[in-house]
Amino acid sequence: MKRRNLMKMPLAAAALSLTMGAGFAQDAEKVTIGVSIPSATHGFMGGLNWHAQDTIERLGETYPNLEFVLATAPDVGKQVSDIEDMLATRDIDGLVVLPFESEPLTDPVKQVKAAGKFVTVVDRGLSEEGIEDLYVAGDNAAFGRVAGQYFRDNLKAGGKIVVLRGIPTTLDNERVEAFQAALEGSDKEILDMQYANWNRDDAFNVMQDYLAKYPEIDAVWAADDDMAVGVLEAIAQAGREDQMVVVGGAGMKDIIKRIMDKDPQLPVNVTYPPALISSAIEMTALNFVSSAPMTGRYIISSQLITPENAEKFYFPDSPF
Repeated sequence: MKRRNLMKMPLAAAALSLTMGAGFAQDAEKVTIGVSIPSATHGFMGGLNWHAQDTIERLGETYPNLEFVLATAPDVGKQVSDIEDMLATRDIDGLVVLPFESEPLTDPVKQVKAAGKFVTVVDRGLSEEGIEDLYVAGDNAAFGRVAGQYFRDNLKAGGKIVVLRGIPTTLDNERVEAFQAALEGSDKEILDMQYANWNRDDAFNVMQDYLAKYPEIDAVWAADDDMAVGVLEAIAQAGREDQMVVVGGAGMKDIIKRIMDKDPQLPVNVTYPPALISSAIEMTALNFVSSAPMTGRYIISSQLITPENAEKFYFPDSPF
Protein backbone atom coordinates (compact mmCIF):
# COMPACT_ATOMS: atom_id res chain seq x y z
CA MET A 1 0.00 0.00 0.00
CA LYS A 2 1.42 3.37 -1.02
CA ARG A 3 1.89 5.70 1.94
CA ARG A 4 0.32 9.13 1.86
CA ASN A 5 1.48 11.96 4.09
CA LEU A 6 1.64 11.15 7.76
CA MET A 7 -0.69 13.15 9.95
CA LYS A 8 1.49 15.45 12.02
CA MET A 9 -0.61 15.93 15.16
CA PRO A 10 0.86 13.96 18.09
CA LEU A 11 -1.57 11.87 20.10
CA ALA A 12 -1.01 14.04 23.17
CA ALA A 13 -2.09 17.08 21.18
CA ALA A 14 -5.14 15.21 19.95
CA ALA A 15 -6.08 14.33 23.51
CA LEU A 16 -5.69 17.99 24.51
CA SER A 17 -7.94 19.04 21.66
CA LEU A 18 -10.54 16.54 22.79
CA THR A 19 -10.50 18.05 26.27
CA MET A 20 -10.70 21.60 24.95
CA GLY A 21 -13.55 20.61 22.65
CA ALA A 22 -15.72 19.27 25.46
CA GLY A 23 -17.74 22.44 25.88
CA PHE A 24 -18.33 22.61 22.14
CA ALA A 25 -19.47 18.98 22.07
CA GLN A 26 -22.02 19.22 24.85
CA ASP A 27 -24.44 21.27 22.71
CA ALA A 28 -23.77 19.50 19.42
CA GLU A 29 -26.16 17.19 17.61
CA LYS A 30 -26.03 13.48 18.23
CA VAL A 31 -23.29 11.67 16.36
CA THR A 32 -23.16 7.88 15.95
CA ILE A 33 -19.82 6.18 15.42
CA GLY A 34 -19.65 2.52 14.49
CA VAL A 35 -16.68 0.46 15.65
CA SER A 36 -16.15 -2.88 13.90
CA ILE A 37 -13.31 -5.15 15.05
CA PRO A 38 -12.48 -8.87 15.12
CA SER A 39 -13.48 -10.85 18.20
CA ALA A 40 -10.98 -11.73 20.92
CA THR A 41 -9.73 -14.81 19.09
CA HIS A 42 -6.22 -14.58 20.64
CA GLY A 43 -4.32 -12.52 23.16
CA PHE A 44 -3.62 -9.44 21.07
CA MET A 45 -7.22 -9.18 19.91
CA GLY A 46 -8.38 -9.70 23.48
CA GLY A 47 -6.38 -6.67 24.49
CA LEU A 48 -7.63 -4.70 21.51
CA ASN A 49 -11.25 -5.50 22.41
CA TRP A 50 -10.64 -4.37 25.99
CA HIS A 51 -9.09 -1.07 24.90
CA ALA A 52 -11.93 -0.44 22.45
CA GLN A 53 -14.59 -0.92 25.13
CA ASP A 54 -12.65 1.15 27.66
CA THR A 55 -12.21 4.03 25.20
CA ILE A 56 -15.87 3.99 24.15
CA GLU A 57 -17.02 4.11 27.77
CA ARG A 58 -14.64 6.97 28.58
CA LEU A 59 -15.57 9.07 25.54
CA GLY A 60 -19.27 8.39 26.04
CA GLU A 61 -19.09 9.85 29.54
CA THR A 62 -17.15 12.89 28.38
CA TYR A 63 -19.24 13.61 25.27
CA PRO A 64 -22.94 12.80 25.76
CA ASN A 65 -23.68 13.68 22.13
CA LEU A 66 -21.46 10.79 20.94
CA GLU A 67 -23.08 7.38 20.60
CA PHE A 68 -20.99 4.34 19.79
CA VAL A 69 -22.06 1.07 18.17
CA LEU A 70 -19.44 -1.61 18.90
CA ALA A 71 -19.58 -4.87 16.97
CA THR A 72 -17.07 -7.71 17.25
CA ALA A 73 -16.88 -10.42 14.61
CA PRO A 74 -15.42 -13.95 14.72
CA ASP A 75 -15.14 -14.10 10.92
CA VAL A 76 -15.26 -12.06 7.73
CA GLY A 77 -18.93 -12.74 6.98
CA LYS A 78 -20.08 -11.47 10.35
CA GLN A 79 -17.98 -8.32 10.05
CA VAL A 80 -19.41 -7.54 6.61
CA SER A 81 -22.92 -8.03 7.98
CA ASP A 82 -22.18 -5.82 10.99
CA ILE A 83 -21.00 -2.94 8.82
CA GLU A 84 -23.94 -3.22 6.45
CA ASP A 85 -26.29 -3.15 9.45
CA MET A 86 -24.56 -0.11 10.95
CA LEU A 87 -25.12 1.81 7.73
CA ALA A 88 -28.66 0.60 7.03
CA THR A 89 -30.27 0.59 10.49
CA ARG A 90 -28.06 2.64 12.81
CA ASP A 91 -27.37 5.50 10.37
CA ILE A 92 -23.79 5.90 11.56
CA ASP A 93 -21.94 9.15 10.93
CA GLY A 94 -18.51 7.55 11.14
CA LEU A 95 -16.93 4.10 11.07
CA VAL A 96 -13.80 2.77 12.75
CA VAL A 97 -12.90 -0.62 11.27
CA LEU A 98 -10.08 -3.09 11.76
CA PRO A 99 -10.66 -5.44 8.82
CA PHE A 100 -10.67 -9.16 9.48
CA GLU A 101 -9.27 -9.47 5.97
CA SER A 102 -8.55 -6.71 3.48
CA GLU A 103 -10.20 -7.88 0.26
CA PRO A 104 -13.71 -8.85 1.45
CA LEU A 105 -14.04 -5.77 3.66
CA THR A 106 -13.11 -3.28 0.95
CA ASP A 107 -16.51 -3.03 -0.78
CA PRO A 108 -18.59 -2.77 2.43
CA VAL A 109 -16.33 -0.01 3.75
CA LYS A 110 -16.39 1.67 0.35
CA GLN A 111 -20.20 1.78 0.57
CA VAL A 112 -19.96 3.51 3.94
CA LYS A 113 -17.64 6.13 2.44
CA ALA A 114 -19.91 6.55 -0.60
CA ALA A 115 -22.75 7.38 1.80
CA GLY A 116 -20.75 10.39 2.98
CA LYS A 117 -19.55 8.94 6.27
CA PHE A 118 -16.16 9.48 7.92
CA VAL A 119 -14.09 6.29 7.70
CA THR A 120 -11.12 5.27 9.84
CA VAL A 121 -9.26 2.06 8.96
CA VAL A 122 -7.04 0.46 11.58
CA ASP A 123 -3.94 -1.74 11.19
CA ARG A 124 -4.87 -3.95 8.24
CA GLY A 125 -5.41 -1.79 5.18
CA LEU A 126 -8.06 -2.23 2.51
CA SER A 127 -7.26 -3.67 -0.91
CA GLU A 128 -8.06 -0.36 -2.61
CA GLU A 129 -6.30 2.88 -1.78
CA GLY A 130 -7.98 6.15 -0.93
CA ILE A 131 -11.23 4.93 0.61
CA GLU A 132 -10.56 5.87 4.22
CA ASP A 133 -10.28 9.39 5.62
CA LEU A 134 -7.90 8.27 8.37
CA TYR A 135 -5.55 5.31 8.66
CA VAL A 136 -4.09 4.31 12.05
CA ALA A 137 -1.56 1.51 12.39
CA GLY A 138 1.63 0.34 14.00
CA ASP A 139 4.97 0.54 12.22
CA ASN A 140 5.83 -3.03 11.25
CA ALA A 141 9.28 -2.20 9.90
CA ALA A 142 10.13 -0.45 13.18
CA PHE A 143 8.81 -3.45 15.10
CA GLY A 144 11.44 -5.69 13.50
CA ARG A 145 14.18 -3.07 13.44
CA VAL A 146 13.94 -2.25 17.15
CA ALA A 147 14.25 -5.93 18.11
CA GLY A 148 17.13 -6.47 15.73
CA GLN A 149 18.98 -3.41 16.97
CA TYR A 150 18.61 -4.60 20.57
CA PHE A 151 20.24 -7.93 19.71
CA ARG A 152 22.96 -6.20 17.71
CA ASP A 153 23.84 -3.93 20.62
CA ASN A 154 23.43 -6.33 23.54
CA LEU A 155 24.20 -9.91 22.57
CA LYS A 156 27.70 -11.22 23.08
CA ALA A 157 30.08 -11.43 20.13
CA GLY A 158 28.95 -14.21 17.80
CA GLY A 159 25.55 -14.45 19.53
CA LYS A 160 23.22 -17.03 17.99
CA ILE A 161 19.53 -16.20 17.39
CA VAL A 162 16.46 -18.23 16.43
CA VAL A 163 13.36 -16.53 15.05
CA LEU A 164 9.67 -17.39 15.24
CA ARG A 165 7.69 -15.67 12.50
CA GLY A 166 3.94 -15.00 12.40
CA ILE A 167 2.03 -16.12 9.31
CA PRO A 168 3.09 -15.67 5.67
CA THR A 169 1.90 -12.10 5.10
CA THR A 170 3.27 -8.78 3.88
CA LEU A 171 3.09 -7.56 7.48
CA ASP A 172 5.31 -10.41 8.65
CA ASN A 173 7.71 -9.90 5.77
CA GLU A 174 8.14 -6.22 6.65
CA ARG A 175 8.99 -7.12 10.24
CA VAL A 176 11.46 -9.87 9.38
CA GLU A 177 13.21 -7.92 6.62
CA ALA A 178 13.75 -4.98 9.00
CA PHE A 179 15.01 -7.35 11.72
CA GLN A 180 17.53 -8.86 9.31
CA ALA A 181 18.61 -5.44 8.06
CA ALA A 182 19.29 -4.28 11.62
CA LEU A 183 21.65 -7.22 12.12
CA GLU A 184 23.34 -6.99 8.72
CA GLY A 185 27.07 -6.51 9.00
CA SER A 186 27.18 -7.54 12.66
CA ASP A 187 28.75 -10.66 14.11
CA LYS A 188 25.36 -12.00 15.28
CA GLU A 189 24.09 -15.16 13.58
CA ILE A 190 20.48 -16.08 12.77
CA LEU A 191 20.42 -19.87 13.06
CA ASP A 192 16.88 -20.48 11.85
CA MET A 193 13.49 -18.93 11.07
CA GLN A 194 10.19 -20.78 11.16
CA TYR A 195 6.54 -19.75 11.08
CA ALA A 196 4.63 -20.20 14.34
CA ASN A 197 1.44 -18.43 13.24
CA TRP A 198 1.22 -15.99 16.18
CA ASN A 199 0.06 -19.00 18.19
CA ARG A 200 1.52 -20.15 21.51
CA ASP A 201 0.99 -23.87 20.83
CA ASP A 202 2.68 -23.68 17.45
CA ALA A 203 5.47 -21.63 19.01
CA PHE A 204 5.96 -24.26 21.70
CA ASN A 205 6.41 -26.93 19.02
CA VAL A 206 8.76 -24.83 16.90
CA MET A 207 10.86 -23.95 19.94
CA GLN A 208 11.07 -27.59 20.97
CA ASP A 209 12.48 -28.35 17.53
CA TYR A 210 15.00 -25.52 17.85
CA LEU A 211 16.11 -26.73 21.27
CA ALA A 212 16.63 -30.25 19.96
CA LYS A 213 18.48 -29.03 16.86
CA TYR A 214 20.74 -26.32 18.31
CA PRO A 215 22.85 -26.96 21.42
CA GLU A 216 23.75 -23.27 21.63
CA ILE A 217 21.10 -20.56 21.41
CA ASP A 218 21.71 -17.13 22.94
CA ALA A 219 18.50 -15.34 22.00
CA VAL A 220 15.00 -15.91 20.66
CA TRP A 221 12.98 -13.38 18.70
CA ALA A 222 9.35 -14.43 19.04
CA ALA A 223 7.67 -11.71 17.02
CA ASP A 224 4.51 -11.70 19.15
CA ASP A 225 3.94 -12.20 22.87
CA ASP A 226 1.49 -15.08 22.40
CA MET A 227 4.33 -16.92 20.68
CA ALA A 228 6.75 -15.83 23.40
CA VAL A 229 4.58 -17.61 25.99
CA GLY A 230 4.92 -20.89 24.07
CA VAL A 231 8.65 -20.34 23.67
CA LEU A 232 9.14 -19.76 27.39
CA GLU A 233 7.27 -22.96 28.22
CA ALA A 234 9.41 -25.02 25.84
CA ILE A 235 12.61 -23.53 27.27
CA ALA A 236 11.44 -24.26 30.82
CA GLN A 237 10.63 -27.87 29.99
CA ALA A 238 14.11 -28.26 28.53
CA GLY A 239 15.69 -26.70 31.63
CA ARG A 240 17.57 -24.13 29.54
CA GLU A 241 16.18 -20.92 31.08
CA ASP A 242 19.65 -19.60 31.92
CA GLN A 243 21.01 -20.07 28.41
CA MET A 244 19.01 -17.58 26.34
CA VAL A 245 16.94 -14.40 26.41
CA VAL A 246 13.54 -14.04 24.78
CA VAL A 247 12.25 -10.89 23.10
CA GLY A 248 8.60 -10.85 22.08
CA GLY A 249 6.37 -8.02 21.02
CA ALA A 250 3.06 -6.20 21.53
CA GLY A 251 3.24 -5.71 25.29
CA MET A 252 1.34 -8.58 26.93
CA LYS A 253 0.78 -7.57 30.55
CA ASP A 254 2.35 -10.71 32.09
CA ILE A 255 5.51 -10.19 30.08
CA ILE A 256 5.62 -6.47 30.84
CA LYS A 257 5.32 -7.27 34.55
CA ARG A 258 8.31 -9.61 34.31
CA ILE A 259 10.30 -6.88 32.59
CA MET A 260 9.31 -4.46 35.36
CA ASP A 261 10.61 -7.04 37.84
CA LYS A 262 13.91 -7.27 35.87
CA ASP A 263 13.54 -10.91 34.87
CA PRO A 264 16.85 -11.74 33.14
CA GLN A 265 15.11 -14.09 30.70
CA LEU A 266 12.86 -11.26 29.44
CA PRO A 267 15.05 -8.16 29.35
CA VAL A 268 12.94 -6.12 26.90
CA ASN A 269 9.86 -6.12 24.68
CA VAL A 270 8.79 -4.16 21.61
CA THR A 271 5.56 -2.21 21.40
CA TYR A 272 2.85 -2.93 18.86
CA PRO A 273 0.09 -1.95 21.20
CA PRO A 274 -3.48 -3.20 20.99
CA ALA A 275 -4.23 0.27 22.38
CA LEU A 276 -3.81 1.58 18.82
CA ILE A 277 -7.59 1.04 18.56
CA SER A 278 -7.95 3.69 21.28
CA SER A 279 -6.00 6.15 19.16
CA ALA A 280 -8.23 5.42 16.19
CA ILE A 281 -11.48 5.84 18.13
CA GLU A 282 -10.30 8.99 19.89
CA MET A 283 -9.15 10.62 16.65
CA THR A 284 -12.41 9.72 14.93
CA ALA A 285 -14.31 11.30 17.83
CA LEU A 286 -12.10 14.37 17.53
CA ASN A 287 -13.25 14.77 13.93
CA PHE A 288 -16.79 15.35 15.24
CA VAL A 289 -16.18 17.32 18.45
CA SER A 290 -13.58 19.81 17.26
CA SER A 291 -12.42 21.62 14.16
CA ALA A 292 -9.01 19.89 14.17
CA PRO A 293 -8.20 18.13 10.87
CA MET A 294 -8.27 14.37 11.29
CA THR A 295 -7.35 12.98 7.89
CA GLY A 296 -4.26 11.19 6.61
CA ARG A 297 -2.12 8.44 8.10
CA TYR A 298 -1.13 8.08 11.74
CA ILE A 299 1.62 5.51 12.17
CA ILE A 300 2.46 4.56 15.76
CA SER A 301 6.15 3.77 15.93
CA SER A 302 7.40 0.78 17.88
CA GLN A 303 9.44 1.44 21.03
CA LEU A 304 11.74 -0.69 23.12
CA ILE A 305 10.19 -1.55 26.49
CA THR A 306 12.80 -1.78 29.23
CA PRO A 307 12.66 -2.11 33.04
CA GLU A 308 13.04 1.68 33.19
CA ASN A 309 9.92 2.51 31.12
CA ALA A 310 7.84 -0.68 31.39
CA GLU A 311 5.38 0.72 33.92
CA LYS A 312 3.78 3.08 31.41
CA PHE A 313 3.03 0.11 29.13
CA TYR A 314 1.52 -2.03 31.90
CA PHE A 315 -2.29 -2.34 31.88
CA PRO A 316 -3.15 -4.80 34.68
CA ASP A 317 -6.88 -4.81 33.91
CA SER A 318 -6.40 -5.72 30.26
CA PRO A 319 -6.99 -9.37 29.28
CA PHE A 320 -3.80 -9.20 27.17
